[in-house]
Amino acid sequence: MTPTFSQSGLRWLLLSLLVIVLDRVTKAAILDHFELLEVARITAFFNLTLTYNRGAAFSFLSAGSGWQVWIFGAIAVVISVALIIWLRGIFYRQRWLCAAISLVIGGALGNLFDRISYGYVVDFLQFHWGRLYYPVFNCADACICVGAFMLVLDSLSNKRKRQVIK
Repeated sequence: MTPTFSQSGLRWLLLSLLVIVLDRVTKAAILDHFELLEVARITAFFNLTLTYNRGAAFSFLSAGSGWQVWIFGAIAVVISVALIIWLRGIFYRQRWLCAAISLVIGGALGNLFDRISYGYVVDFLQFHWGRLYYPVFNCADACICVGAFMLVLDSLSNKRKRQVIK
């Protein structure tokens, strides 16, 4: 049975909106208070530092001439539309799955806003251990990663359930 609109996971798009708002607010604050590559040491393992990522995750293809902005933007749109369609087809009470999908949508659209507005994604969260630095990222990236991890866990959980049923 396909859920009606009010029963569908589309209700969870409010979480996506919350992610987008959090992402916009944090990026605006960083842009207002930091110069490019400025570093503020917060703890022994965490800095705030403003960087611009013209590529994808971990600055993949960031040296391109600009075409990559549109490719990654198009990918974000296609994935978001596919996830919204998926969300529409599941019941809102499947909280874990709905939350996971909504986090990915919110993160993808948050970074899409940057790509369209600036031609790059604003990153500012930097974790490190001694001289080992994790690539700089933002709130949208974190939500995408958490949502994707939740989707993997959900998939593994459902696989085990299917194996028990057989």
